[in-house]
Amino acid sequence: MRYHVLHIKTDFAEEWQRDIFDQQISDLGVDTIDAEDYYIPSELWQQNADEIERFCAETEGVSLVNAEECPDENWNAAWEAEHPVHELPLGIKIIPHCAFGAGYHETTSLLINTLLSSHLADKIVLDHGTGTGVLAIFAKHLGAAKVIAVDIDEKSVENAIENAALNHEEIDVHLGDTVPEGQYDLILANIHRNVLLANMSAYASHLTANGELWLSGFYESDCAALQESAEANGLTLIDVLANGEWRLMRCRKAARP
Repeated sequence: MRYHVLHIKTDFAEEWQRDIFDQQISDLGVDTIDAEDYYIPSELWQQNADEIERFCAETEGVSLVNAEECPDENWNAAWEAEHPVHELPLGIKIIPHCAFGAGYHETTSLLINTLLSSHLADKIVLDHGTGTGVLAIFAKHLGAAKVIAVDIDEKSVENAIENAALNHEEIDVHLGDTVPEGQYDLILANIHRNVLLANMSAYASHLTANGELWLSGFYESDCAALQESAEANGLTLIDVLANGEWRLMRCRKAARP
């Protein structure tokens, strides 16, 4: 696969602003970030160049210096050489490849720690936006009866399947951007706030009675909008957990009368 590298200068007052920028530009096709070099498949650059240029121009503290085609080489092999297997609690191993989610980001660790203190036996779990599959693998390892994982990115799906096999866990991984049909006792969604808001109705409709929705990938300033949307869809806020600037919101669907 051919890649372009975008050389982007950033000057943010707070580290969380860089996190948000990286997350948003990844939604436009960037799949590897190394300091100020942002790598994107050439096909996606051709499709999204105008939108990326506009996004950079409109974001304070950001300057897109230039974009150039990279030499044709095995980028996955280079990535793997620099990013070995990551060892996580319970002996779980993750190879991140060119996707986010090795298990160390504040939002991922929030969700992992919450899973570690939960009872998942006989639960049916959905991991929406699975990335490397790390949360899905933890859920299955902790006793969930069935785990479904979905991601919009084909490479993430392949990575999640590989990591599930690496950990000898059976995960049903799908490519897509919608909530798969079915009823779930627990839905995990560690994604951008706008994606969470867009899918709130689907999350609620696919939860079992007393089922829980765990949302992360956002900041304190996003909590009010997410809580309002959750409550409008029949969900009750259980609590909000924090890790630095990041938040995890847990909601529950009411039992049927």
